[in-house]
Amino acid sequence: MLAKILFLVGSLVAIALIALLIIQAKNNAEIAQIWQTLEPRTPSIEAFSPDLVADQPEPVQRYFLHAIAPGTLLANAVYLTMKGSIRLAPNQDWMPLQAEELLSTVGFVWQAKAGQGMLQMQGADYYTAGTGRMRFSLWGLLPVVNAQSPDLIRSAIGRSVGELFWLPSVLLPQRGVSWQAIDDNTIQASLALDNEPITVTFVIDNQGRLLKSSFLRWGDQTEDQHYANIPFGGKYQAEQTFGGYTIPTQMGAGWWIDSDRYFEFFRVTIEQAAFL
Repeated sequence: MLAKILFLVGSLVAIALIALLIIQAKNNAEIAQIWQTLEPRTPSIEAFSPDLVADQPEPVQRYFLHAIAPGTLLANAVYLTMKGSIRLAPNQDWMPLQAEELLSTVGFVWQAKAGQGMLQMQGADYYTAGTGRMRFSLWGLLPVVNAQSPDLIRSAIGRSVGELFWLPSVLLPQRGVSWQAIDDNTIQASLALDNEPITVTFVIDNQGRLLKSSFLRWGDQTEDQHYANIPFGGKYQAEQTFGGYTIPTQMGAGWWIDSDRYFEFFRVTIEQAAFL
């Protein structure tokens, strides 16, 4: 009798494991397909020239002349690999993080592993073509987060635009971005992604290096967890040049930037950047 019970339990565990593996394979295929849609179909043939920003205020020119070397092909996407740490709440410990991301003119896919050992989570966060999702699983099998909603999609649009400092070619005025200089070291880029208007503020130094960025992002980091536009942004400690692009490579980011409520939850170092 005991043998039959153990056999039944073992069979149920095996069936559950197979089901989880099938679900994970389906999820991986979905992410791979989205990744493919974000990759540029044809390589860019247009190159950066200072003439492209000659009519902009001097601080805006300074930023672009620092970020893009003359003659560099104007990329439509960037592939990033990163490592660092992440936490889910201010009172929680930091977890080690490894991730790769494809960021393009129309969205992003971020695939990550966070935590370690028995508490490692794997999954992805993405936005493209008006849809987005966040899905993470323990050990890549047991679902922990599977979120998709209009609020999450709107927040993901903000993330997509807010990370374009890693892809400065798509911030050029010729791409429909409106720039203004607030002062000698503060500039603002106004643009829209899928009809969601966003204004990003950049703080730069006298050489044009990006020190900080911020914008209003849709999120639920409020006292009663209702969604609202919340100041969000990052601070950048180091930069590196990849293929003619000079971008921040060491950063921390979080909600309620520039306030006493600042919750930094994301710290990474960019290891590689390939512009497409």
